[in-house]
Amino acid sequence: MPMERVQPISDPRSSSTVLSIECLKGSSKADEWTGDFLQTGDIVEELRIGNPGSRRAGSSGSTLIFTAPFKNGRSGVQKVLHDAFKKKETSILARVRRGADELAELQACIVPNESAGKKQYMLRSIADPNYTVGFMDRTESDCLELQASRSARMVTALSSTRLQDGYVAYPWERRMQECLSVPFSSCFLSVLLLPKASDQVASRYNDLEDTLARANAWLNASQASGVPIVFMNIQTESLLTKISGETASSTVNAGSLSDLSNLANVSLYGFEDYHGVDIGVVKAVRLWYAPLGGELAIEIKLKEGDTKLGFAISRTEEGFIFISSVIDGDENAPSTRSGLANLYKEATNASRLLLVSRVGNQKVLPWMVSSTGAIRCFDTVSVSQKLSLHRHAKVPILLHVLLWDRGLSIPSGGNRFRAPTPGALPLPPEVQLASRPNDNQIQPLTPEVPTGSREVSDGAEVRLERDTAGELSFRFHDFSLSSNWWLQS
Repeated sequence: MPMERVQPISDPRSSSTVLSIECLKGSSKADEWTGDFLQTGDIVEELRIGNPGSRRAGSSGSTLIFTAPFKNGRSGVQKVLHDAFKKKETSILARVRRGADELAELQACIVPNESAGKKQYMLRSIADPNYTVGFMDRTESDCLELQASRSARMVTALSSTRLQDGYVAYPWERRMQECLSVPFSSCFLSVLLLPKASDQVASRYNDLEDTLARANAWLNASQASGVPIVFMNIQTESLLTKISGETASSTVNAGSLSDLSNLANVSLYGFEDYHGVDIGVVKAVRLWYAPLGGELAIEIKLKEGDTKLGFAISRTEEGFIFISSVIDGDENAPSTRSGLANLYKEATNASRLLLVSRVGNQKVLPWMVSSTGAIRCFDTVSVSQKLSLHRHAKVPILLHVLLWDRGLSIPSGGNRFRAPTPGALPLPPEVQLASRPNDNQIQPLTPEVPTGSREVSDGAEVRLERDTAGELSFRFHDFSLSSNWWLQS
C-alpha cells in the first residue's frame, strides 16, 4: 500500500520560536489580503514537497511532509528547499495557522530567491506567479501581533505601493498597413509658418502676433476660395539657430525668471553662454487643419487609345492643387469613367474646389511658409508631367481629393477607388453650424465666395502661376486652360 514519508523536525530548544511567513511580493490583484493567500505573520504548520497526488514512498514522485516545530527553523527549511530544488521536486504545499483555529494553504513552486543570496529559496504561487513568499523566524507572540495589525499593514501597503511602468511590443508595420486609409501615411494636415524677416539679411524677425495673423489670413483666404478645410489647432514650434551680438530681439538670462515675460510675443530670442549670445530660438507657428468630409481615393484606369486624361489642374494662391476643368460630354474620357467628372460637378454646385491632396499616395499640399513670405508648395507643371507619363505608360493614376460633405461619395459609374474613405475628424466648436429650414440636421455654413474670386466651371479661364525661382519669387506665367497640353494630349 502506498504510504507517505513523514519527517517531523523538532527543536525543543526554541519552543517559543516558530517559522512564519514573510510576504516578498504581492499578487497582481492584492489577493494576499484575502483569506485565501498567505500573509506576513502566518505560522507555518506543515510543508508538503513533491507531487501532492502521489503516495509512493522512496521514489522521485513521493511526497515529503514536514510538520512544526521545524528543526533549525528558517535555515533548516532553506536546506530542505535546496535539496528538493536540486532533485527538481519543486511542487510544494504550505499550510499555515492564523490565530487559534483559522487555517490557510498555498499551492506553490520552489524558486531561487536571487535577492537573498545563494542557496536561498522562496515560494511562488501557482495561481498568481507575481505572488511570492519566504520564511522568517519569529516568536509566536510577534506573529499574533502581526496578524492583529493586518488592517494597519494594509493601509501601510496602500501608501507605499507604487505603480510600475513597462514596455509592450506593438505591430507597427501591420497596423500602419491595415488601419490607415493610405498605408504608411497619416491623414493629419498642417502648414508651418516661419516668422517674416524684417531685414534682408534675416537677422531680425517680425513678432509672433504677425506670424499668427499670417496663419489666420492664409486659412481664411483658403476657405473663401472654396478649399474644403476647417481649422483644428495651432501651436508654436521652437527652431534652433545660431546668432551673435545684438541679433536677438530679446535675450534671456537663464538665472532670471523675470526675463521670461519678454518672450511672450517675440519671434527670436537668445540664450547667453560663456562666449556671449550665440544660441537663438526662432518661434514658428504650425497651423493644423482638416478636410470637412475626409479624403476620397479615386483610381483613374487608362486604356489603349486614351489620348487625353480629360481634366486640368491649377493652383490657388495659397498653394493648393485643384481640378480646374473637366471635359464634359465625353463618356470615353478617363475622367468620366473614373467618376471624377461627376464629383467635379458636385464640387462646382457646392461652390467648392475639388482639391487634390495626394498623387500616388504622395501629399501635394503646401507645407511651409518661408521667412520671405513665399509658400512652399508643389509645381503644377511637374504634377501635370507626371500625370501625362501615367497616360503614356498606361499606369493607373491614384488621386486623393478632399471632400466637403461626410456623406458624399462618387456617383454611379465612378466607384473605382482603392482605399475606403477615412473617417472625418470631428469639427471643433469654433465651426459655426446652421440648421436647415424644417429639418433637424445641421451642417457647416458654406463660406461665401467673394466677388472676383475664381469660379470652377467647364471652359472657365483660370490664370495659373508657375514656379520660376523657388521660394524667392512667385511671379509666374499666365495661360488659359485651353492651352494645357495634358488636358488635350
